[in-house]
Amino acid sequence: MRGAIMGGLMIVTASVAQAGDSFRFASIDGGDIVLGDYAGKPVLVVNTASLCGFTGQYDGLQALYDRFSADGVLILAVPSNDFNQELADEAAVKDFCATTFDLTLPMTEITAVTGAEAHPFYQWVRAETGFEPGWNFNKVLIGPDGKVVGTYGSNVKPESDQIAGQIAAMLP
Repeated sequence: MRGAIMGGLMIVTASVAQAGDSFRFASIDGGDIVLGDYAGKPVLVVNTASLCGFTGQYDGLQALYDRFSADGVLILAVPSNDFNQELADEAAVKDFCATTFDLTLPMTEITAVTGAEAHPFYQWVRAETGFEPGWNFNKVLIGPDGKVVGTYGSNVKPESDQIAGQIAAMLP
């Protein structure tokens, strides 16, 4: 692992730039979400679950999306059932999120984020930093240069200075 722990935040030096378009997520709306399309901009990737006690963080994620999407920042929700708290299928997830939280931010299909079946993005983050989501609403912030800026646990709110403040500082 390359990096240091500072105040509960893992600061790492890894780059997604070499991977380019290989980090594609299937969108809950159809098609793909390609992280390479956001090169030069911050990207926040969050594993989510509809039935989790942290589900209220969808409000904070949507607030970040509303605040930063015009600047080209990607706030990406990755529904996962790795901790047995996600609904049965994508249609149910999309309906729940739209109805309960009025979400408009990009979401992926239900995706594995831990273990051998984890999405390649999460496998890469684990290999480079040692970080693997330990629960729902764990967050990975990628900087404009394609490097992992930090990883955050469930207790760190999306709108906190740790996340929102870092995103704002990375924008011109």
